[in-house]
Amino acid sequence: MSEDRRVPGESIDLYARARAYESVRAVLSDDHNYEQGVFAARGVAAAVLAEAGVDGLADVAVDLSLILASAIERIAADQGVAAVDLADVWFVE
Repeated sequence: MSEDRRVPGESIDLYARARAYESVRAVLSDDHNYEQGVFAARGVAAAVLAEAGVDGLADVAVDLSLILASAIERIAADQGVAAVDLADVWFVE
């Protein structure tokens, strides 16, 4: 699958991408305090909702999903398994 999952002709929402990155960085930067990282990520989500509304929040969620799917595909390829199987292990099992 391609790195770029966008619909042809659709531009990347730079606001959504920046906020998705900010949220991930909030969680990753505080690896010693899970609650603080989650609190910071929720703060990003609340800011997006206040600034861009439900549609903006949906854009961030979709962007995060696309980026995560791309990462899962790369990891699955390295491990020689199907991406959907790896996603099942991460999210279902």
